[in-house]
Amino acid sequence: MIKRIGLLFIVRRSLRQHALSTLITTLSIALGTGLVMAVIGIKAQSVAAFTGGQIGFDAVLGARGSQLQLVLNTVFHLETSPGNIPWAMYQTMKNDPRVELAVPYALGDNYHGFRIVGTTTALFTKFEYRDGVRFQTRRNGRFFDPTRQEAVLGSYAAQRLGLRVGDNFTPYHGLVFDESMRHDEQYTVVGVLAPTNSPSDRVIWIPIEGIYRMEGHVLRGDGEDYVPQPGQEIPDEHKEVSAVMLKFRNPQIGFIMDATINKQGKAATLSWPIGAVMARLFDKIGWMNQILALVSYLVIVVAGGSILASVYNSINERRREFAILRALGARRKTVFAVIVLEAVSIAALGVIIGFIVYGAIFTGASAIVRAQTGIVLDLLKLHPVFVIAPVCVILLGAVAGVVPAVKAYRTDVATNLTPIS
Repeated sequence: MIKRIGLLFIVRRSLRQHALSTLITTLSIALGTGLVMAVIGIKAQSVAAFTGGQIGFDAVLGARGSQLQLVLNTVFHLETSPGNIPWAMYQTMKNDPRVELAVPYALGDNYHGFRIVGTTTALFTKFEYRDGVRFQTRRNGRFFDPTRQEAVLGSYAAQRLGLRVGDNFTPYHGLVFDESMRHDEQYTVVGVLAPTNSPSDRVIWIPIEGIYRMEGHVLRGDGEDYVPQPGQEIPDEHKEVSAVMLKFRNPQIGFIMDATINKQGKAATLSWPIGAVMARLFDKIGWMNQILALVSYLVIVVAGGSILASVYNSINERRREFAILRALGARRKTVFAVIVLEAVSIAALGVIIGFIVYGAIFTGASAIVRAQTGIVLDLLKLHPVFVIAPVCVILLGAVAGVVPAVKAYRTDVATNLTPIS
């Protein structure tokens, strides 16, 4: 026990004597460790959220085109619409006995950058965004009346826009905010959804009829331009939707509809399964994560080299110290252990600070991800990298300490105890 205390005392004194180099090396280790944990942790949670998260819908039916664009536009509200499909397609899906739920979406407007999506009350009364969980409004709120100019806001949209129940707002045309594209219609906020930690938190929901009747909007459901007139009912043949969100009664239905709509038909596109569609996106951009991870690994390797250089350079200054230790009875392996323990201590300190670096990087990245997608990443969610990275860094520190430890091990007692003239 006394021997261990002595070793720790020597290591602590050495670290204090070389405080500047120790600090720089420790920060290098911390940066590398924090980067590795942040890159891998953020990637893992992002992939899980986009490809395996509980979306609630099985598929998306939309205009002929890219399946990925269709999913990004309707599920994650990130892309432009590939086009519209006739209202008749929505009715066909709604009445199909194989379809449990069909919810129409109509897009094309925004309010200060937050998308406005026209839909039906089925989204609130029948849809479950997680198994057994439906949208709920906060206290004093309710869902919109489909016959009125009312809106229900996602929690994040309401927070950022500063809108509460009873407030009024005027939409803007297009998916990108442009002050000159303001509509004349005014909508009243009647509800704010409870947080779902999903893209729905960034959306402003209004009756689909409101999208149809918005100033400047033209319907082309039957191929001809049609402008709705105030007070007149819109015939179904003129209506169109940006997409239809689908929930199947049986997973096998997806295979059948995929073959019918995508492979045999030419009128529409079915994005199914949604997770697989998003997985293809991450396959395409996976090289970016690999580059970030590689940079992090290189930072750690450079930091390991810094440990070696820092400790090695201090050996020349401490030759006499080691000689005195040897003269007092310390064994060569004790001197060797002191140097390795010193290197390990620097690495361990870097790892501890690395968790702080990870927290800072993750917090900043998660704020950006939430602002852009509505998805909330969990800072405290466990991942194997939180164990693997620190252990590897500490082992790297031990390996880096071997070279200077060998030099200290070979210190000649007689030569280094010679009085300095």
